[in-house]
Amino acid sequence: MRSSSRLVIEFRDVAKRFGQTMALAGVTFTVSAGETVSLLGPSGCGKTTTLRLISGFEQPDEGAIEIAGESMRGKRPYQRNVGLLFQHYALFPHMNVAENIAYGLKHRGWPKAEIAGRVSEMLRLVKLQGFESRWPAQMSGGQQQRVALARVLATKPKLVLLDEPLSALDAKLREELRAELKQILASVGSTTIVVTHDQDEAMSLADRVMVMNRGRIEQEGAPDEIYARPRTPFVARFIGRGNWFSGRVSHPPGKAFARLSTSAGTSLWICAADAVAGGDWSACVRPERIALLGPGAKAEKPGDNLLPGQVVEIINLGAEIHYAVDGPEGRLLVVEPNREGPRARRGDRVSLRFRAEDCVVLPYASDA
Repeated sequence: MRSSSRLVIEFRDVAKRFGQTMALAGVTFTVSAGETVSLLGPSGCGKTTTLRLISGFEQPDEGAIEIAGESMRGKRPYQRNVGLLFQHYALFPHMNVAENIAYGLKHRGWPKAEIAGRVSEMLRLVKLQGFESRWPAQMSGGQQQRVALARVLATKPKLVLLDEPLSALDAKLREELRAELKQILASVGSTTIVVTHDQDEAMSLADRVMVMNRGRIEQEGAPDEIYARPRTPFVARFIGRGNWFSGRVSHPPGKAFARLSTSAGTSLWICAADAVAGGDWSACVRPERIALLGPGAKAEKPGDNLLPGQVVEIINLGAEIHYAVDGPEGRLLVVEPNREGPRARRGDRVSLRFRAEDCVVLPYASDA
């Protein structure tokens, strides 16, 4: 339970409609001081509406929003002490770097001498010392993003909102700035909400991930918890990759594991506590949890599942190798680290082994 004295943002049963469309349907959550939370989900799930409600560009139809214990009902964006980092930087092109960073400070009435010191402090923070006189057009996308972040943090906002902060950058730069952004936010103790549809961005930046779907929070938790133990088929499909099996569950007498009898005629072990006997269930197995072995491999211990297959495709991604394997359950994906030594080739007969504990058992999903 989070201490209410340390809550920076509190949403209570917040609903928002646009005409006949329900953008948010009774959303409740809190964010504590110093915490970084990501709102993750597909387009139209409600994450951008949530950001606009926090920043004051929209007002809720129902429910309450509080920042640092103060109601935001009727308060305009400039009254909220919230810093917003836009997707496309939104730097003023007619101002140099120092002037862009100082903009919010001037409008808040900071003394001129203090503004100069704060601008220098922010430039050191984002590693842009010596860029004070540069114009935005003279800078790379990554440098502009650093300036935009410095401008947001300069005013010491109670809450920082990042709207798809790295989506305008190329893949390599995005990865580099992701680590840098996390370090900067941690160094200033910022309370931050990141809005993104990018799983890597959400999982790497946030202490807690809230997966949104159709205007609701479908699941929230630490990144590793969301990935390893999704609680709904939507979360399991949206976060990472998965191999799916569906069928009826039975509990053999005296067994620690239950049986999932699939529609393809395969019988798989799952954890007995995960599913009720006699019902239809789906199991998701992450591709890195499957071991690729030689044909005729044996189970090592109770609860091991073994499936025969044939390698039909191999994709080398540098750090990882992805194997597409056809078998009795259709095409499955196996991901292994790229290491030296013999490896399977296209056309090889193989065995796939995974444990009952590796099966995330969920209510039956017809599109699994």
